[in-house]
Amino acid sequence: MRAPWNVPLALLAALAACAVFGARGLAAQAGLRERTIFVSALDARGNPVEGLGNADFVITEDGRPREVLRVSPATEAIDIALLVDTSASAERAVSSMRDGVRRFVAQMAVGNQLALIGLADRPTILVDYTSSQERLTQGTGRLFAMNGSGMTLLDAIVEVSGGLRRRETPRAVIVAVITNGVEFTNRYARDVIAAVRGAGAALHAIVVGQLPVGTTEERERAITLDSGTRETGGQHVTLLAETAIEQALLRLARELTSQYKVVYGRPESLIPPDRIEVRPARPGITMRGTPMRGQAGA
Repeated sequence: MRAPWNVPLALLAALAACAVFGARGLAAQAGLRERTIFVSALDARGNPVEGLGNADFVITEDGRPREVLRVSPATEAIDIALLVDTSASAERAVSSMRDGVRRFVAQMAVGNQLALIGLADRPTILVDYTSSQERLTQGTGRLFAMNGSGMTLLDAIVEVSGGLRRRETPRAVIVAVITNGVEFTNRYARDVIAAVRGAGAALHAIVVGQLPVGTTEERERAITLDSGTRETGGQHVTLLAETAIEQALLRLARELTSQYKVVYGRPESLIPPDRIEVRPARPGITMRGTPMRGQAGA
């Protein structure tokens, strides 16, 4: 018995094509609303917390909650700029800095690109971005304190941020390892922080000793390392002795290699948010997050 109607094969093919195109179009639209943030989750002792899922993360944009869609280990490559104090004030600490940087490089060089920059008198590239542990280790051998020199940390942060903007790696980190010596840079903290945020980088600072705030340069540096680390998903660590530098850098390496990739939904909007925050859904965990670089409208 014949069916009461017949659908031409050409029409069926056209309908199928429309259905596939429509599904792809919806998926593309959904993708445009997704955003990614790389998150560090640490316990009270500063150790990475493993095994977290969607329900463990709370994401807000300008105070508005966003839906967490997916959580996975972050495996994307990282560009890491190591800014090391080579000014006169680092004379006692430079040996510990070399040891710490060597250990950090050994942990982070595989799959990532690292650069080593000295800070005495003017920012000086000792090793440009590379994944070669051999080259980076050789570069640490050129870390010496320069007599009579001051530090140019804020200049270095701005210049490194400009370089990172031209790179396409999904994650970027700036690590400053400094003493509390004289700062020679004449920059405002707000401009330095804006440069870091514009590069999509997280700023981390490891400081030996308490930073003085007597001069304008010292105050702007202190503000940068306090607000800048917090606003970009990094941390500001103050050490009492230079012998603790190595352990501080190793803790940072563990944190960076244990981050989560958190994908969340954002309603369509022409205006990107000013502030993206991540916090834990339960007590006992500290979270810091940095949005993935290169996201349109981020």
